[in-house]
Amino acid sequence: MKKEFPIYDICKFSYSQEEDIIVKPFGPYLKAMRKLHFPHRHDFYHIVVFTKGGGSHSIDFEKFRVQPYHVYFMAPGQIHGWDFEGEVDGYVINFSAGFFKSFLLNSQYLEQFPFLSGNVHYSVVEIAEEEQSSVLAIMEKAVKEEEHQGRFRQDILRVLLLEFFLMIAKSNGDADGAKNPENHNHATLRSFEKLIGEHYLHHRLPKHYASLLCVTPNHLNAICKEFLGSSAGDMIRNRIVLEAKRMLVNLDLTVTEIAYSLNFEDNSYFCKFFKKQAGVSPDVFRKGLW
Repeated sequence: MKKEFPIYDICKFSYSQEEDIIVKPFGPYLKAMRKLHFPHRHDFYHIVVFTKGGGSHSIDFEKFRVQPYHVYFMAPGQIHGWDFEGEVDGYVINFSAGFFKSFLLNSQYLEQFPFLSGNVHYSVVEIAEEEQSSVLAIMEKAVKEEEHQGRFRQDILRVLLLEFFLMIAKSNGDADGAKNPENHNHATLRSFEKLIGEHYLHHRLPKHYASLLCVTPNHLNAICKEFLGSSAGDMIRNRIVLEAKRMLVNLDLTVTEIAYSLNFEDNSYFCKFFKKQAGVSPDVFRKGLW
């Protein structure tokens, strides 16, 4: 029994062992990575564009069907694995967390794309039929450019990736005007999700986040229900449970240690909280992973 899912850095997937960006056809890439342990984590962004194949793909303990012209986005730290059926193909993109930092004047530019947020609700995007040929053309250009070692290679790849992200956002209906009230509410939701990631260890009530966002708790709750069908409180609790699940993967940590790391007063309260949210106790969840 392994004590923890492995965490792979991007060098593991690079022939040169020093890449910040990798773009490959997925079929050959998959064959070359047969020895990887699944599930696992990455310390980089990992994107798969499927054009052929079936089966399932799990991201942060949520299972999704593998379908052609679906894109699966994974942020650093997320746990994922797959169980493919039939011949699988498409494209894979790996890029480091710092790949765009020296290129974009606005260091937070990528945060506008929810599919790069690490939130499993946005991890899978279907490419609209009218955009499929354009997306594949970008992928082919990126694969060819990735093989070159020219002076502007990385900058060209950055441009191609940004074009890909913008096309996916458009395909997913995220290109509405900023003055659209629905768009404004969506931006508030994304800010709320980001704040949860920063403060969930110490702030468990929606009113704290509503104050930071300059909205009322009722309005914040209404936005969450409109877009996700969940309350603001549920979103906070779900983030705590996700972190608990990630920590439970590590068998070197006791349940009591995890409880205190997540700022619970005692192990009993943590176990009750976890079972209520996840449906099983921490120990049962941990046994089911293996």
